[in-house]
Amino acid sequence: MVRVLLPAMLRPLAGGAGTLEVDAPTLDAVLDSLGARYPALERRLRDETGALRRYVNFYVDGEECRRLDGAKTSLAEAAEVQIIPSVAGG
Repeated sequence: MVRVLLPAMLRPLAGGAGTLEVDAPTLDAVLDSLGARYPALERRLRDETGALRRYVNFYVDGEECRRLDGAKTSLAEAAEVQIIPSVAGG
């Protein structure tokens, strides 16, 4: 099972959970599974075309997914995906 870690700001969109477990072979499949369970969460993570939103970072076992294979990044059986939205302000 892949473990998905959500920051506090996204937890209300996942029923309050900070950690979710998903059985999926790729990051894209993780997001598909999350989208089926929590549609509002998916809209914060992917745009209307299904692409990863630019201002959300996805770390797969500590590596930013865009440095790997993006949404197509393969996941190990016990991988950890950490989702971190960018923070901006001034």
